[in-house]
Amino acid sequence: MTYQDRLLKAIPGGAHTYSRGYDQYPSNAPQILKRGKGAYIYDESENEFLDYGMALRAVNLGYANEDINKAAFEQMEFGNNLTRASMIELEAAELLISLIDSVDMVKFTKNGSTATTAAVKLSRAYTGRDIVARCQEHPFFSYDDWFISSTPITRGIPQEDLNSTKTFHYNDIASLEKLFEDFPDEIACVILEPSATEHPKDNFLHKVKEVCKKNGAVFVLDEMITGFRWDLKGAQNYYKIESDLCTFGKAMANGFSVAAIAGKREIMELGSIEKEGQERLFLLSTTHGAEMNGLGAFVESIKFIQKNSVIEHIWDYGKKLIEMMNQSAKEFGIEKNFVAGGVECSPYYLTFDKNGENSLGLRTLFSQEMIKNGVLMPWIAISYAHGDKELEITKKALEKTFEVYKKAVDEGYEKYLVGDIIKPVFRKYN
Repeated sequence: MTYQDRLLKAIPGGAHTYSRGYDQYPSNAPQILKRGKGAYIYDESENEFLDYGMALRAVNLGYANEDINKAAFEQMEFGNNLTRASMIELEAAELLISLIDSVDMVKFTKNGSTATTAAVKLSRAYTGRDIVARCQEHPFFSYDDWFISSTPITRGIPQEDLNSTKTFHYNDIASLEKLFEDFPDEIACVILEPSATEHPKDNFLHKVKEVCKKNGAVFVLDEMITGFRWDLKGAQNYYKIESDLCTFGKAMANGFSVAAIAGKREIMELGSIEKEGQERLFLLSTTHGAEMNGLGAFVESIKFIQKNSVIEHIWDYGKKLIEMMNQSAKEFGIEKNFVAGGVECSPYYLTFDKNGENSLGLRTLFSQEMIKNGVLMPWIAISYAHGDKELEITKKALEKTFEVYKKAVDEGYEKYLVGDIIKPVFRKYN
């Protein structure tokens, strides 16, 4: 029995995140991983791959960073989870408040879904409204019903929840204004990422904030991905915008399980307990939400980022990678069939067939060939551990991959692809 068979037998979906499922990778991808170090991952047989997945973007310094691990282990030695609030819990909270200009209070949790759902709950309590407006182009906010109900996967969701979330488009303020016209005094909050594949245009984020203020809705920025990549103080600082509520996770603690809901005191304190006579809002109450090893890793990660100019490195590496990938594609005459782009600290690549249509078949083939050449690149997440050596390894892998890719564009990917095409996560049927 293969590892994939065993995983599917023991775990629904074969992994604890659908993005790690076998249907997201070509058939030659490693089925299971043993360990990671720096920018590399190793399968059960110690086969090495240069990794651009970086734990779904949760690792921004490099796997098994010794400084971060040491800080986490120190907190484990202190007990890791105590009966009352810990010293590292207070230190971490005050650190995040000092970093992010829009933040007066913070509550930690273990994953992004619970943080964004807490933001929605706070917004509903604060406004007395139910509807959530979320950005259509941003692929994932939560595993909870308020978000999943707005995707094709609605099985198991109560009917009354299916109309609770509406969508608008990024960099299209008119689409958001239309929602407020269609649902006056019903929208509790607007939630979006500050940026994903492109920068905001024409002061889009500021216009969103204005629309929220005008209509009495809460302005929520989800910084799960942008936080500690775009800027040490968040993409909020990069784009000079302050949110009412914001959420962080992913790269907060270099792979340790830390996420946060944070924001303005007047909203956050609805979940507090000291105002006698105020109706209670039961916010986050999790046994492991402030687990000490993760918060120790968070505090040390911030120190490491500051000391080593990590943000600047990620931007610089991304710029070089985008230029290299596009130049290599041009050299093979496939610059219209393979395109790298995006925000430089978080690049993307797109695959197009000879008719100019987006092709999952070619994307799967590209990933397949890169794996053959020692590089796992399901998407592009850059870490501090990616350096000149890794850029050169990537360049050589690209050259060999594009030899096959060019043939596949001309003759059809079916001739060169082994196994099935990767599938979208959000699809109605398996």
